[in-house]
Amino acid sequence: MNQTEPARVKSRWLGLGVLCTGMFMIVTDGTVVNVALPTIQVELGFTQANLAWVINAFLIPFAGLLLLAGRLGDLIGRQRLFLTGLVTFTLASLLCGLAGTQELLIAGRFGQGVAGAMCAGVILGKIVTLFDDPGELGKAFGIFAFVLTSAGAAGLVLGGVLTQLIAWNWIFFINVPVGIATIVLAIRVLDDDRGPGLGRGTDFLGAVLVTSGLMLAVYTLVEIPNVGWGSSSTLGFGAAALALLVGFVVRQAMAANPLMPLRLFRSRNLSGGNILQAVYVSASLGMFFITSLYLQLVLEYTPLQIGMTFLPMTAITAVITLGFAPKLNARYGERRMLIIGLIPIVIGLALLARVPVDGTFLTHLLPSMVLIGGGGLVVPAMTALAMADAPPSDAGLAGALFNTMQQVGGAIGVAVLAAVSTAHTARLATEGTPQVEALTGGYRLGFLVAMGFILLCLAIAVLVLRKTARPVPTDDAAEPAAA
Repeated sequence: MNQTEPARVKSRWLGLGVLCTGMFMIVTDGTVVNVALPTIQVELGFTQANLAWVINAFLIPFAGLLLLAGRLGDLIGRQRLFLTGLVTFTLASLLCGLAGTQELLIAGRFGQGVAGAMCAGVILGKIVTLFDDPGELGKAFGIFAFVLTSAGAAGLVLGGVLTQLIAWNWIFFINVPVGIATIVLAIRVLDDDRGPGLGRGTDFLGAVLVTSGLMLAVYTLVEIPNVGWGSSSTLGFGAAALALLVGFVVRQAMAANPLMPLRLFRSRNLSGGNILQAVYVSASLGMFFITSLYLQLVLEYTPLQIGMTFLPMTAITAVITLGFAPKLNARYGERRMLIIGLIPIVIGLALLARVPVDGTFLTHLLPSMVLIGGGGLVVPAMTALAMADAPPSDAGLAGALFNTMQQVGGAIGVAVLAAVSTAHTARLATEGTPQVEALTGGYRLGFLVAMGFILLCLAIAVLVLRKTARPVPTDDAAEPAAA
């Protein structure tokens, strides 16, 4: 082995650590605010309607700009865009922490969303280019998957601790030292992988169409719980978003240098993996949302207790994604492991659909959390399948598309499950059912819908996805053959 090889290997894993830290900050920030919302509402005087913009001001630019950020990373350099996003995210977090008015907080959250898209849009593409060995890449995907699946629950716990023990501002202040340290490390360990540049003919019209279409689509989805599915604003904005996105696809078919080459979608794994990502996240984030409401409004848990409820699921997911998923994917294939990983999630959601009004953690919640955590095989396999056929020159775009589907799927899941559970609760209440029982009945139906999403994921995995063409050997997997 070349003497420089150990240093290069170490640098690759340090680089992965930097990228995952950035992703952890961004994903955590999406949920850490949730438990602090009541305190923020009181201290800054938000109305109930305006309070939603503390969330939406982050989500809309984040989801809308991911695809553009991924392509810009391919063209101007992923390290450069990642660093720019980190600096901006750190400054925007400081602004949020210092905000004494509603306007400043919303402006800071918007800045976090823009910066988060710049970072998240290039992370998967950077990981693919860091690891050229399939075994190492599988392990890297496992670590990345753990970050994605654990950060949301970590945000709930962290938000509860900081809000109750210190002050709500610290859910943002904590990003500042972490962000500074990550910036310093990123400069030292990430290669300056400059792309061909913008001069080769960037599809600016396509960028405008897809960014505005995605932002409008996410805005429409997040407003559905407030205005309803059949309202004029939902139908009008939804139609406009669809028209913009259709226009984007038409533009990509005609442009000399498209923002998103349609040839990428010839891969069944890339296309199916992204659809699967949207459906899977619809179920998982919708489940988080409905479970949190059940814990808060029916069982009367505190914010910290709500966060702690999800810890068993997070711990089991960590063990599977970090300890078992890479080796199992290498030995048996990502598609097979994906299918196996979806099955315990179906069972866990079926159990949640039976929660009673007087449910207890040990009897009615822990079994479901354990089973859903047992689905930790899903995200590493799904990520590997969606990225396997993307050429290096389009790795940033493919990664950004995958993350975009996560955000759009999350918005769809929360909108659908909130609408379904609210409508069923209202129907039960009009029939004379006591309020707490009506709420529980609505949440049960929401869990059933989430289970339906996972069953759809199983159908996509079986009917659409294909085995990866390349074997993904690891040292452990190779030992039996060597023997």
